[in-house]
Amino acid sequence: MIRPSEAFRLIHINWILLQHGLDEVILALHIFRPLRFILYLSPWYWIRRDKLPPYPVRIRRALEELGPIFVKFGQILSTRRDLVPADIGDELAKLQDAVPPFPGAEARKIIERAFGKPIEAILDEFDETPLASASIAQVHTARLKDGRKVVVKVTRPGIEKIIRRDVGLLYLIAGLANRYWSEARRLRPLDVVNDYKKTILDELDLQREAANAAQLHRNWEGSDILYVPEIFWHLTRRNVLVMERISGTPVGDVEKLKAQGISMRQLGEQGVEIFFTQVFRDNFFHADMHPGNIFVEPSGRYIAVDFGIVGSLTRADQRYLAENLLAFFNRDYNRVAELHVESGWVNRKTRVDEFESAIRSVCEPIFNKPLSEISFGHFLINLFQTARRFDMEVQPQLVLLQKTLLYIEGLGRQLYPQLDLWTTAKPFLERWMAEQVGPRAFKKKLRKNLPQLAEHAADMPLLLHKVLNDAAEQRLELNWRSEDLSQLRRELKQSSRDTIASLSGGSMLISGALLLTLGPSILLPASIVTGAGIGLGCAGGYLLLRTLLRG
Repeated sequence: MIRPSEAFRLIHINWILLQHGLDEVILALHIFRPLRFILYLSPWYWIRRDKLPPYPVRIRRALEELGPIFVKFGQILSTRRDLVPADIGDELAKLQDAVPPFPGAEARKIIERAFGKPIEAILDEFDETPLASASIAQVHTARLKDGRKVVVKVTRPGIEKIIRRDVGLLYLIAGLANRYWSEARRLRPLDVVNDYKKTILDELDLQREAANAAQLHRNWEGSDILYVPEIFWHLTRRNVLVMERISGTPVGDVEKLKAQGISMRQLGEQGVEIFFTQVFRDNFFHADMHPGNIFVEPSGRYIAVDFGIVGSLTRADQRYLAENLLAFFNRDYNRVAELHVESGWVNRKTRVDEFESAIRSVCEPIFNKPLSEISFGHFLINLFQTARRFDMEVQPQLVLLQKTLLYIEGLGRQLYPQLDLWTTAKPFLERWMAEQVGPRAFKKKLRKNLPQLAEHAADMPLLLHKVLNDAAEQRLELNWRSEDLSQLRRELKQSSRDTIASLSGGSMLISGALLLTLGPSILLPASIVTGAGIGLGCAGGYLLLRTLLRG
């Protein structure tokens, strides 16, 4: 049941959409179809349509008028290039998250309520004039009791209530669109609102942002290419964050950076290095790296701020992403298609040859450009849009990564237009892949799995005896479920090999242990018995370990 306040807000939203010539959005709903002929017979409707700006511009202006929460929604929607058409995505990317500040005296009260004491007991100085203001929070400069300069971020009063109200309305609108507007179903409106809700509620929690900043600070401590400001945890609450104040040039001020003697080429290449290091070395990346959140020291070192949105990938997704990029630049579209199926990004029933053909049709035109103009971000967009036709469910973390990559590419080429991302990124990707599949990767997996192996080694003789006993008495049952018969055959073959290897390895381990326990006999000297025991034990351990690592 819609509350009166929600009903009035919904009417207000519809009114703004009509004012901006977005009546087709409302009238596309089946429930409003009877009203269409009235509108279409009106001369005012046709006269006004000739003067309207392009459709994407109307959407952007409507969101701006609806307020900061809808602006934020539009910004997030602009990153979903797998869902929205390119012209709408480009226009929504122009939305600016800038709103009038709330009074500094109100910020002072919020800080005092958060700590339960006067602000003078916490800070030596506090400037009530905001340094910056956005839809969720605003920032003030201050000084600690020990003299250190800091910034204080304070969430807007009552913002959580407003956000939850508007998110509820977005769910209502998305539900109506999903039910009554066939064109909107392709955009998966409920999924988009879910992503938005998670992102914006995470940004409300400044302790979460502080934790993100602290993690990035540790990851880049001592780095000469990126600095992350220090967080003061004893002065941080859910609605108040105190962070070291930084000093630098906005990365978008290219002329000032050049005047400082900073190499634009080096700065552009280091931005790419920072991105790939965060994604593949740390598996924890700043996912809101637009120019407003990046500054540069006179030495040329980057400084990052605003850590409300971060991302990470599973190890499997990391590897599939790296292999996808390498396969793409080698024009191995069959491998790109296989990787999507193997990773589960698209349905396992998908025909690889059909998917390969679709990928080739969107990727080949990219290679008509010079390498310095090829965009990783747009490659991922094209790939996700193509994969949508094969029922790919794009994960939120991959969307964050795609958005961040677009930011980094745009920034890098703004600084140095000739930036060749592939030349910069390829050695990094190849080195990372070598670490995943080479001897170092084997040693790493061995160290990781050794405690598990040691923990279960004592149980192996009993388990092995039970399996062999059940098999001898025909009580051993294997239950498998698969929708694809060929996949079932492959799994059974691999399972049989692993089972034989496990049984053989277990038998060798037990035999070796028995030989070492019983000691030398009359027929065999000690050296032979010991050697045989160690040999059998090593061989059995190797077979078991190989099976465990495969699993």
